[in-house]
Amino acid sequence: MSEFTLWDIARNLLVSARWTVLLSLIAFAGGGAVGIVLLMMRLSKRRALQHAVQWYVELFQGAPLVLQLFLGFFGLPLLGIEVSPWIAAAVTLTLYTSACLVDIWRGCAEAVPRGQWDAGASLGMTYGQQLRYIVWPQALRIALAPTVGFLVQVVKSTALTSIIGFVELTKTGSMITNTAFRPFPIYGMVAMLYFMMCFPLTWYARLLERRYQTGRHR
Repeated sequence: MSEFTLWDIARNLLVSARWTVLLSLIAFAGGGAVGIVLLMMRLSKRRALQHAVQWYVELFQGAPLVLQLFLGFFGLPLLGIEVSPWIAAAVTLTLYTSACLVDIWRGCAEAVPRGQWDAGASLGMTYGQQLRYIVWPQALRIALAPTVGFLVQVVKSTALTSIIGFVELTKTGSMITNTAFRPFPIYGMVAMLYFMMCFPLTWYARLLERRYQTGRHR
């Protein structure tokens, strides 16, 4: 296989997989932090804040992620802001993740029966107290499974960052293929590594969903 042995290929792919995992964690943690702020704005009673979050979500969910990466990497330098592929990938994925998570979490909060809100109001609770003591605990339980499931999408989305030169798992596979000229076994290893990263998350999300369904029907 040209200059590369199977072990050399596997070792290089494993090293690059670390960057895929790190980028996924940064995007998920950053997107989660931004998403919590956006969720509080979205559930507030101020129409202006609700509409602002709605436009934010539609912008980042409506535009292809590839286009967002291009705009972040090639567009910012036009404004005099030089960014590396790493920074462009992390920021773009963080914003995209936050837009998706706030939509997931909003749906989970709205899934809490309206009677729960009314019960809190009848006890004299303020809107904030209803959210804190009644809605959030129930919404959190509902949100666990889809949130973990969405992390799988974040991991797979990191593959798109290769188009702006970020050297992660897919980019490394492409670079090795251009040298070794054996695309099938190389991309087969890449696919296997993605499977090893994503399958445990998918399995855990399904487990959480079954637990929630079991607990709800008790």
